[in-house]
Amino acid sequence: MGGSSMRSEINEGSGLQYITIVPDEYTPESTYPLVIMLHGFGANMQDLAGLAPAINATGYVYACPNAPIPFQLGPGHSGFGWMTPRGGGTPEETATSEQLLSDFFDTVFQQFNVSPGQALLLGFSQGGGMTYRCGLGRADKFAGLAALSATLPDQDELVTRLPEERSQPIFVAHGRYDQMVSEDTAHSAKVFLESNGYSPDFHLYDMGHEISGEELGDLVPWMARVLPPQG
Repeated sequence: MGGSSMRSEINEGSGLQYITIVPDEYTPESTYPLVIMLHGFGANMQDLAGLAPAINATGYVYACPNAPIPFQLGPGHSGFGWMTPRGGGTPEETATSEQLLSDFFDTVFQQFNVSPGQALLLGFSQGGGMTYRCGLGRADKFAGLAALSATLPDQDELVTRLPEERSQPIFVAHGRYDQMVSEDTAHSAKVFLESNGYSPDFHLYDMGHEISGEELGDLVPWMARVLPPQG
């Protein structure tokens, strides 16, 4: 895993299955800031785990949950999602995923002995939508949010969940050539956030529906400012 090595472990609990990635020096007594990463539709918990060493191999602990709903994507190819895509799901489906994530947050905050505010929530695509859903109302828990190639969903409902204090840092990034989630959705998220008093860090890249090295080059220093790594 690059220069500094990290260890990963799959955690099977009563709720969402998840993978944790920790620095080699990590012991259960240590306290590190926590980065939670939510994968997109059709992927699984391993999908973003590979970002951990690219972000910071020594300064954070990471947890990546597996979305709860299995989908057949093609012959012999399955993946997971937080909801049925393209509006095909039900409000109950979304509410269940949110509840499972809420329980998961409690589990990993406890597992890693993380104080409120010593964590960051990041999501890609559908996981970015869940980041908005679950992160905006939890500014006490999450020092910042990063929504990559994502749509900010259900704006009328989300507005009711926003805290009084709207200072939570939010990193919004999108690819200009994204064929899955149009660039318009990023602009729409930016307008929603700014009109509600936030000052998102907004970035567009010459890329498709993906995470690029250039994007990581902006995301990683932003993360370090918002949630300083250990050491």
